[in-house]
Amino acid sequence: MTIETTIENEMEAIWVVADQINGAINPVTFQLLGQARKLADDPARKVACIIFGDEIGGLTTSLVGAGADIVYKAESSDLKLYQQNIYKDTIVALAKEKQPDMIFLGSTSVGRELAPLVAAALNTGLSAHCIDLCLDEEGILEQKIPAYGGLMTIICPSKRPQMATCAQGVFATPEMDEKRQGITIDVPICNSEFQKIQTLEIVQESLEGLSIETASSVVAGGAGAGDTKGWDLIKEFSDTLGAALGCTRPAVDEGWAELDTMIGQSGKMVSPELYIGVGLSGEQQHMVGIMEAKLMIAINNDEKSPVFEQVDYGVVGDCKEFLPVLINKIKES
Repeated sequence: MTIETTIENEMEAIWVVADQINGAINPVTFQLLGQARKLADDPARKVACIIFGDEIGGLTTSLVGAGADIVYKAESSDLKLYQQNIYKDTIVALAKEKQPDMIFLGSTSVGRELAPLVAAALNTGLSAHCIDLCLDEEGILEQKIPAYGGLMTIICPSKRPQMATCAQGVFATPEMDEKRQGITIDVPICNSEFQKIQTLEIVQESLEGLSIETASSVVAGGAGAGDTKGWDLIKEFSDTLGAALGCTRPAVDEGWAELDTMIGQSGKMVSPELYIGVGLSGEQQHMVGIMEAKLMIAINNDEKSPVFEQVDYGVVGDCKEFLPVLINKIKES
């Protein structure tokens, strides 16, 4: 791959703000670059990516390979850790100069904080947790989110840039094209002498159990667990099956499960070979997170539950009665 250092007649359509920690780029960045490349369509319209960090020169090649035509590299020892104000001020200053049509960020801990700050500073709109991004006949970005049992389309017809965040797994990861050519441009960081908020340390929690984002089988529990004993039974079922354990919002609110295991619009997107939903009703906010699952099964004691209309197979029954039998059968096999 050839990385040039100059460019002529650039016409930047879409920006993606890269999400990287300790030299590792979050997969959502590549997924957004792939979708941005599809939306840009016309080769004359450029896809750009802006990345922050310290000693990150080796990361630009993969960003080009995923679809970026231009990589803006904001590199400084001050950026070894995420710094909210520096990121925001640098993006805003560069956007005012280059006038991108769209800016996409991952719906990560950094992206969820940074996106509204940038949007407010640029006096534009922002749609969060989008599950699809496409263009209408006039080239306006249609930002789709789950709402009212279906999908709602949000547009930003007059303000620019059009901004959206998407979670990992919403779009497919593009194949790396090592023959793609792009350019990398060093950009100065906007670093005021006084930063109101500084990141001093990043502590990464150790993952317990399988990752719901990469597991081939996922069990998700909901409010139907009833209590901690019911939840422990769902957990035992997932362990017996060798599956990752996810959840819906009620399970988090009750304290049975951690927020980072929540599946859905404001959680994570999963695409397992097998998904089993236990004691959940099938609300759209959760179901959008399993749209790419290959085989879906639901266990619910209400035969009229909406979840049965959205899965391949359904079991009508009390999970507290059904799961012990199923667990024993699995152990016997």
